[in-house]
Amino acid sequence: MNDTMSIWGGSLAKGEDGLFHMYYSRWPKAPGWVWVSHSEIAHAVSDSPFGPFTFKEVALPERGENFWDGSCTHNPTIHKFSGKYYLYYMGNTGDKKILGEPGKSKLNMLHRNNQRIGVAVANSPYGPWKRFDKPVLDITHNDSLAHDALMTSNPSVCQMTDGKILMVYKAVGKKRPMPFGGPVVHCVAIGDSPTGPFRKLPDPVFVFEGEDFPAEDPYIWYQDGRYRAIVKRIRHVEGKRLFSLVHYDSEDGIHWNKAKNFEISERKITWEDGQTQQFDHLERPQVYFENGEPVALLCAADTIDEQGVRHTFNVQIPLKITKTAEE
Repeated sequence: MNDTMSIWGGSLAKGEDGLFHMYYSRWPKAPGWVWVSHSEIAHAVSDSPFGPFTFKEVALPERGENFWDGSCTHNPTIHKFSGKYYLYYMGNTGDKKILGEPGKSKLNMLHRNNQRIGVAVANSPYGPWKRFDKPVLDITHNDSLAHDALMTSNPSVCQMTDGKILMVYKAVGKKRPMPFGGPVVHCVAIGDSPTGPFRKLPDPVFVFEGEDFPAEDPYIWYQDGRYRAIVKRIRHVEGKRLFSLVHYDSEDGIHWNKAKNFEISERKITWEDGQTQQFDHLERPQVYFENGEPVALLCAADTIDEQGVRHTFNVQIPLKITKTAEE
């Protein structure tokens, strides 16, 4: 936890220096929950995947409102393909206006609707990061009925068995009333290389009949003959949104089904001292692997104080995988 910055959503890679490199979102805490307009992707290091981590530098800083990702970079996921590091993220631009206050957040919809998916490339986890003039996955233009006619965000990627890059991403359309739009769904795209071009597939995934915003924050990977995903599930019960983490799998990366062990977490963590803590949010799942085996589940977590102010931090949960014949 940081006294001056909100911390959110770490993703982890091991460098040639033997250190563990975390990329995460951060933004000033004082104005409130202003991630949508003021987030930046930062870089920290540790000699253990479980920390503690030491801040090194801002990896993808603000670079001016004339750039598509010039005002905000957010929700990173780091991958290494063929010796290079690829940092996928959401970027946007806008007027930087703060509309809410601590304890009373309000989205700046200009920034929210300008969200696009980008990728930055480097030869080292320390950078320098090459950013691009255009998103790696833009909205679908000239089709108001497209699933992603309004915005694209929150990419998750993995390498497919044929070497191509599978991406599952958050998409928002224009079928519902603006400025929020909707439905909010997830779609699949396949790239010839880590920097694209990506071909979008037509059918949304992780859907629930009659729900306009059923899921968020997927993390995908390939293991033991299947593509797998941990996803934030959003259920709407009696006017309230209830969050949990759930598990999907897929034979081809395109068609996804509920996994045998679907429910993963109801936003609870048991600490080393045996104490159990219930969080308001436990999301942005990312999995760190070593030698093809999952080692840690990284999540963003938060607590809310008496004034309704949100305090955030990242957690790394050790994983012990027990395999069964059915899986």
